Amino acid sequence: MYKSIIIGTGPAGLTAAIYLARANLNPLVIEGPQPGGQLTTTTEVENFPGFPEGIQGPELMDNMRKQAERFGAEFRTGWVNSVDMSSRPFKLQVEGLGELVTETIVLSTGASAKYLGIPGETDNVGRGVSTCATCDGFFFRGKEIIVVGGGDSALEEAGFLTRFASKVTLVHRRDELRASKIMQDRVRSNEKVEWALNRTPLEVVTNDVGVTGLKVRNNATGEEEIIPAAGVFVAIGHHPNTGFLGGQIDLDENGYIIVKPGTSETNVPGVFACGDVQDTRYRQAITAAGSGCMAALDCERYIENLEHQAAAVAAN
Repeated sequence: MYKSIIIGTGPAGLTAAIYLARANLNPLVIEGPQPGGQLTTTTEVENFPGFPEGIQGPELMDNMRKQAERFGAEFRTGWVNSVDMSSRPFKLQVEGLGELVTETIVLSTGASAKYLGIPGETDNVGRGVSTCATCDGFFFRGKEIIVVGGGDSALEEAGFLTRFASKVTLVHRRDELRASKIMQDRVRSNEKVEWALNRTPLEVVTNDVGVTGLKVRNNATGEEEIIPAAGVFVAIGHHPNTGFLGGQIDLDENGYIIVKPGTSETNVPGVFACGDVQDTRYRQAITAAGSGCMAALDCERYIENLEHQAAAVAAN
């Protein structure tokens, strides 16, 4: 039986692993299909403290993983299908690993990319539709690309894709962007970026080879048009990965885990949450790492209390 199992390996999960491993608790870290989380799909990380020249996202995550392993964290790959929190110890059913038993759980499963839900979209993932600019941008060298979204992530992807594309058109359904001013200024100064604001995506247009464009509706005139492009990158946000919890953990209306204010504690004693799976506001690598630290410290104190209680019972 493990003292602690961490589900997820983004900045939050890896930070929790570092702290729990340094406390000699030998945590097991379960990696899903995207080890390292969203930062493994990011290029230059400029706002993580300690790297004045920036650092590549995959490199940062790899360094954090190695640091956790150095102190004794164990990493195994699997997909958590379900968790039984009705009694202690907790039981996890993990595809490829079977049943695992643990005294505590740290949930750091993050959030997954949202799609537009329009015709031709999911059918063409890998054939011109993508949610990861750093993964697929190289394949569109010298071609025209569309990015859909209006937040920092969308503008970051648009700016990155100009390294490869001949032109990047940013499509957003409102006439104003949600992105920070510094990000807007940076992208607007890029001559390769064109703007298609106040337009609603209707359909990903394709032929036998792949994507050829995006059909949109001009919200001001009602007219429809097709914006030519060889690739459509969807950057409209994410949804929390909490479906496997089976209603045992309190969630908000959007599916994010609710924690006790100022802590990482969930409604189930011994279960803690950190990172984007419980963060509806900041969603930054540094805040995720900070919450991973909180979860580890909360978890460590919980285990200490269990051991004190067990010792007291044995003494009596």
